[in-house]
Amino acid sequence: MAQRSTAEASPWIPFEDRRRARDAKREAVLRTAVQLFLDQGYHRATLDEVARLLNITKPALYNYFRSKEEILFECFSLGQELIDNRIAQINAEAETGLIKLQKLIRGCVAVNTSEFGMCLMRLDDREFSSERRSLVRAGKKRVDSAFRLYIAKGIADGTIMPGDPKLAALAVAGSVSWISFWFQSSGTFSRETIADAMVKLLTEGLAARRKPGARSK
Repeated sequence: MAQRSTAEASPWIPFEDRRRARDAKREAVLRTAVQLFLDQGYHRATLDEVARLLNITKPALYNYFRSKEEILFECFSLGQELIDNRIAQINAEAETGLIKLQKLIRGCVAVNTSEFGMCLMRLDDREFSSERRSLVRAGKKRVDSAFRLYIAKGIADGTIMPGDPKLAALAVAGSVSWISFWFQSSGTFSRETIADAMVKLLTEGLAARRKPGARSK
C-alpha cells in the first residue's frame, strides 16, 4: 500500500494552523467592531451589525468574545499595548530627556491616529466593570508618568528649561491625546506631518536655549 503524505494522513488541521486561523478571525472581529465603535459610538454599535459585516452569525461571534464589553476592552488593551511598547523602547535608549520627550510625542501621534489608539482615547472607560476600568486607567497613568519622567529628566540634564514637570506633562499629553478626536486618515495632514508639527509646537517652548556659540551635542 502506498504511503500517504503527511497532509493526507491526518484529517485534522495542525494546531498551529488552527491557532493562526482563530487569531485572524479574532482580529477581524476586533477591527470591524472598533470601526463601528468609532463611527457610531459604543452604545449604538451592535454585535448584530458586527456579525453582518463579517458575514457570520451572531452566535459565531461568541466563539471569540463573550460580550460587547469584552470586545471593547480588547480594543482598549491593544491601543495601550502599542503605546506601552513605544515607551519601553524609549526607556531602553540612552538619550536626553528632551529627545525622549520628542520620541514619546511621535509615538503617541502614531498610536492615537490608529484605530485602537483612537478607541483608547475617545471612548469612555466607565463602560467597564470596576476591575477592567482600573486596568485601563492604570495604563493611562503609565503614559502620563512617562511624560513627567522625560520632562523631569530633561530639566535635570539641562535640555529642558526648569519648570513644573506635572504641569508641562499635562499640557503636552492633553494636546497629543486630542489628535485622536480630529484626525482623519483621508484628511489633509498625514501622520508624519502631524508628528513633526506636534514635536515642534510642544517642545520648542520647553527646550533649554543654547548660549550663542554653544555646540550641540
